[in-house]
Amino acid sequence: MPDIASYGLLSDCQGAALLSADGSVDWWCPARFDAPSVFARLLDPDAGHWSITPVDGHRTARRYLADTMVLQTDFRTANGELRLTDALALGPGERGHHIGGASPHVLLRRVDVLSGTVEVDVDLVVRPEYGRVVPVVTGDDGRIELVGGSDRLILTGDPLPAELSIGVDRIGGRLTRTAGQTVRFALRHLRADDTAPPADDRRCGVDDTVAGWRSWADEHHSYQGLYQEQVRRSALVLQALTYQPTGAVVAAPTTSLPEEVGGGANWDYRYAWLRDGAFTMQALWVAACPDEAHRFFDWIADSVGELPSDQPVPIMFGVGGERDLTEHDLEHLRGYRASTPVRVGNDAWRQRQLDVLGEVMHGAWILRDRLGDLAAGTVHLLRGLAERACRTWSQPDSGIWEGREGERHYLTSKLMCWVALDRAIGLAPALHAERDVDRWHRTREQIRAAILDQGWSDRRQAFTGAFGSDHLDAGVLIMPIMGFLPGTDHRVVATIDAIEADLTHHGLVQRWTGGEDEGAFLICSYWLAEALALAGRHDRARQVFEVATACANDLGLLAEEVDRRDGGLIGNFPQGLSHIGLINAAWTLSQTGEASRPPGPPGG
Repeated sequence: MPDIASYGLLSDCQGAALLSADGSVDWWCPARFDAPSVFARLLDPDAGHWSITPVDGHRTARRYLADTMVLQTDFRTANGELRLTDALALGPGERGHHIGGASPHVLLRRVDVLSGTVEVDVDLVVRPEYGRVVPVVTGDDGRIELVGGSDRLILTGDPLPAELSIGVDRIGGRLTRTAGQTVRFALRHLRADDTAPPADDRRCGVDDTVAGWRSWADEHHSYQGLYQEQVRRSALVLQALTYQPTGAVVAAPTTSLPEEVGGGANWDYRYAWLRDGAFTMQALWVAACPDEAHRFFDWIADSVGELPSDQPVPIMFGVGGERDLTEHDLEHLRGYRASTPVRVGNDAWRQRQLDVLGEVMHGAWILRDRLGDLAAGTVHLLRGLAERACRTWSQPDSGIWEGREGERHYLTSKLMCWVALDRAIGLAPALHAERDVDRWHRTREQIRAAILDQGWSDRRQAFTGAFGSDHLDAGVLIMPIMGFLPGTDHRVVATIDAIEADLTHHGLVQRWTGGEDEGAFLICSYWLAEALALAGRHDRARQVFEVATACANDLGLLAEEVDRRDGGLIGNFPQGLSHIGLINAAWTLSQTGEASRPPGPPGG
């Protein structure tokens, strides 16, 4: 199984595919990020793939075409050079903010021989429903159909190469091509109950898809801070992780890529978390995507709906706003490098996480100048979140890291309740809540006093992960980011020093003490860079930022974690929160370290 870092992401802003450096599509969930896969070799060798690979030994170089999610891979063999161009097609003619709205769910693959003569093996093995279904394969009139379960796939070409043969359960063949020759493929996914006649995909739309992505990028050029290239690529990744029909941004396009290879911490991240919402909206704002940030906020408001007093605020949703994400194991899959179980769904949806109160409210605060007159439903939601913070801040919860070992009094949860009330006070006129401000203010100060008293450890000389605990937690680095204390406060500086001493290895930050062999979480490293910048330690902040950013693969994609033993990428990939952390940290470094500061989003 290839390293996680060897994969590139393809997206049509509805579903996603992962393509290895050797030219194999080993993961594809068409139609929706959280839909069952039709290729899942990423999680089991027999769960489906589509490889196009030179027969002879080769050297490989790859890149995204500028300002796109269209991937080009060059293979150089002893006898010639071949270029493979891959994309998930956008809707014909889609441009700007509208890309992905009518994506046809077509995987486009183009083979161009640049020099010499190259032999290429093509092997297409479709296995719908995470490898459970073996389709029936038939071919006629220049196209091949693969039908099984609820899925129907149609392979076309320009034309289909005569060398391809249809096996019982696969399509394959060896092609020999010379300089100047091109082979085009299009694999369209349909549901078995789709009554519309399938389009003719023989004229593959790679060029139109390139134009679509570039038109989106052209509307998002205004970021003028540090690390522009990395921020630009990360903004494209966030758009690639956006489900265009609703505006939801998924945490990652994969499930069950392990936090520790061979271990059981394998989770489904193909959903949208409210926990990430404020950080996401700020990153979208920073990367000059205010329209996308606004859509994401509107989606959150619509998805949360009414807040029954006897139920916790939902912490995550499916991309269509679904709430029930009940988890189950796919026991037939062997897992990435034997990392089991493979999970679909995520039972964290059942948890109580008080931090989401502050994250949604902070998102509204970031966007306050663009939200205009708030809809009655949004006003009701935001007031309800503030009231919930008043009523529940002193209760235990599962915390931002979604521990399954029981609820505790996590400091970050108390902090985000403070944020909820702090931002609600600022938004009070828009919420028609002036009469509530005094009460919100009193409760906010109660939370502040509790954090300063019970969240500080005299023994560790630091703020710790939970009240009464001596265990460090990198999550507390968001205290100065959220404006709870200045970055130069001696307690914040002492906490930064403690985290650097005990949780940082080679510039990368673990989540907490006691994590043993757990990897370093890239979001924590970016939070450390921000905290250092806010503390005035600009040189060190840039060092931490650059160490974290150097963990990206050759395409600029970041995973959730880095294995501290060998530096390999681990966890679901690419990870939206890591790219969000990059964007926000780059902005903070720009704001704090330059005499001439670029405009940025309003903070707390």
